[in-house]
Amino acid sequence: MSDGLVRLLDGNTFVVSEENGDIDASPTIPTGLFSFDTRFLSKWTLSINGKRVSPLTAEEVEYFEARFFVVATVPTPLVATRVSAIRERSIGESFIERLTVINHEAEAIDLRVRIDVESDFADLFEIKDVRNKRGSYYTRIEDGCLRLGYQRETFRRETLVSSTAPVRVDEQGLTYDVQLEPHGQWATEVQVRALGADGRDLRESLQGRPGRASRQLRQDLDRWLAEAPRLVCDSHTLAMTYRRSLADLAALRFMPLTAGGHALPAAGLPWFMAIFGRDSILTSLQTLPFTPDLAATTLRLLALTQGNVLDDFREEEPGKILHELRYGETTGFEEQPHSPYYGSADSTALSVILLDEYERWTGDAATVRLLERSARAALHWIDEYGDLMGDGYVWYQRRNERNGLENQCWKDSWDSISFRDGTIAALPRATCELQGYAYDAKIRGARLAREFWNDPTYADRLERQAAELKQRFNRDFWVDDGEYYALALDGDGRQVDALSSNIGHLLWSGIVEQSRAGKIAEHLLGPRLFSGWGVRTLAEGQGRYNPIGYHVGTVWPFDNSFIAWGLRRYGFTHEAGRIAESIIDAAEFFQGRLPEAFGGYDRTLTRYPVLYPTACSPQAWSTGTPLLLLRTMLGMEPRGEHLVTRPAVPPSMGRVQLLNIPGRWGRAGALGRAHPERR
Repeated sequence: MSDGLVRLLDGNTFVVSEENGDIDASPTIPTGLFSFDTRFLSKWTLSINGKRVSPLTAEEVEYFEARFFVVATVPTPLVATRVSAIRERSIGESFIERLTVINHEAEAIDLRVRIDVESDFADLFEIKDVRNKRGSYYTRIEDGCLRLGYQRETFRRETLVSSTAPVRVDEQGLTYDVQLEPHGQWATEVQVRALGADGRDLRESLQGRPGRASRQLRQDLDRWLAEAPRLVCDSHTLAMTYRRSLADLAALRFMPLTAGGHALPAAGLPWFMAIFGRDSILTSLQTLPFTPDLAATTLRLLALTQGNVLDDFREEEPGKILHELRYGETTGFEEQPHSPYYGSADSTALSVILLDEYERWTGDAATVRLLERSARAALHWIDEYGDLMGDGYVWYQRRNERNGLENQCWKDSWDSISFRDGTIAALPRATCELQGYAYDAKIRGARLAREFWNDPTYADRLERQAAELKQRFNRDFWVDDGEYYALALDGDGRQVDALSSNIGHLLWSGIVEQSRAGKIAEHLLGPRLFSGWGVRTLAEGQGRYNPIGYHVGTVWPFDNSFIAWGLRRYGFTHEAGRIAESIIDAAEFFQGRLPEAFGGYDRTLTRYPVLYPTACSPQAWSTGTPLLLLRTMLGMEPRGEHLVTRPAVPPSMGRVQLLNIPGRWGRAGALGRAHPERR
């Protein structure tokens, strides 16, 4: 299943093109060459003798390499193809395209090969409208190279295009006059460099090192895959999805200057190739048993950028963990607040959860002690700034009324928090999963305080607060006539009574009373929420339900992975297995690359999951989904210095074995075999 686009990426630098390799930017699809939130190529089109090329096939070799096989005319049974071309493209130290043109005739031919080039230098926030740029553009032809530039005060970005073969360069592109012998070939290599204000490679300026050549990227990927746990299983789909997820996770690794050469996951291509606190934390949680170094870097970077002051524009507060950090023009000139922006109500509690889980897996007590001040500040934020209403719950209401996010939970689209009749909830809002995260953070923070910070008094206080929160939550959020937890409380204290997938996050946090867990499991696997491909974000029958609405009916793989993990925590192994099976089944239709979201249509209506039109792919917490599902199916949990497993492998999976799982135990293995279906 394909959307007709080919994606290559290396961290924060990526290119999205059509299936023939062309880039021709539109207001709706973010095609182009991007680096650090700026588009450096908005047009890159190949023509032969004045005709645009047509695709035969496109092959993604690895996440940083692709091949496009194209022809100068559309082949038909009556018209022979005289000329074809191969576009071999890589993105590493720069954007490189090796173009080979092949003559299939028994006589010599003359060709005019043309690459049209444009750069609009759009900020990612401007993709839908780049007409009102405030800086100035310039074009220069220097030493046989094409230099396209944009400058606004001290902000400058340049695209430098060069070729190995003789070429005529004009302000709109490159032209080659090619003579081909019978059955002959002609080739050139075209390089595109993205430059920053000082004329250096942009990544060298903002990341501390230039990009790496394809050979280095391939060696790095081989090393990354070799160091990851080895999966041996009966399910071809699971094996394919696991390998694809590991490779995509490698592709999404991003090394900002402040990370000291270490990597954390960027959120997702194309819209979110940046640091996102929530996304990096949840992805690190999913991938802890496989690549714990991502969690370590995420924790340290988020502590370095933790809020210190009150700033309404950036929604910064002392102790708060950032939501998003951008590098583009609109951020630099404070037209957007993302330098960094702190508009999320969940990332702060989630950072404490990750710190505790990281230590449980790795035994890295030094990092827990190093980040004590940051973790205490995060726990303080929950009570001091998160509790807007003074009632012990975490609420959100944006401080930045101009362009801050209205919804600051993971379902951050404008219409995601509504009553069952579809009415939008009044602000401020306290969504249910925020309370679960706060509860979990306090329980985990108490363990850290008692075992590592030598503060049993603080630990006692946190545990007491957690117990009170759990009791209060189960009283105030329980919807009696539906027997589930409300999506949220609104500013008037009313239950926002829509039935949603958020209730699944309450299970992995542990805030659900055991006596009510069965009803939650029943709802999650019931026909209103469960589509057969996964749990929908909003249940059928709710006022705003839409199977292709961003947060109001689609299925999000990451959401399902945490729901399955929570079901396992409460002993619902059958239900957790059904979710794991459904998501892995869906992955087969996406060639192992789970997208950000897909349609919530019932599986009985569609023989395949319906692609959500603007879903990010790859997306970090979707790449982490199969990894958390593996942990859930194998029942992997750290217990002291040992890895304990309680396999519950769904019937369709057969045998699942994971070898060389890293942790405080060194390396361990886990084996599970499917049994006949039973509860």
